[in-house]
Amino acid sequence: MRLDKWLKVSRLIKRRTVANEACDAGRVSANGRPVKASYDVKPGDVLELKFGEKLIRVEVLSTADIVGKADAEAMYRQIV
Repeated sequence: MRLDKWLKVSRLIKRRTVANEACDAGRVSANGRPVKASYDVKPGDVLELKFGEKLIRVEVLSTADIVGKADAEAMYRQIV
């Protein structure tokens, strides 16, 4: 699944266009390297998202296409 779509489905970012812009600006990295919105997300990937001074690190657990709001947090595990 594309990174921008996964960020939207997992509800880490509300809109796919915003996710795409974050990737283009270099604020998203996978496994320690900056990636584009077309990056193919796989279970086990470690993603880092930078929102201003805030850094969020998550491990991808699943890449389901359609997920309900209640189940969205089951797609990833936050790493401290």
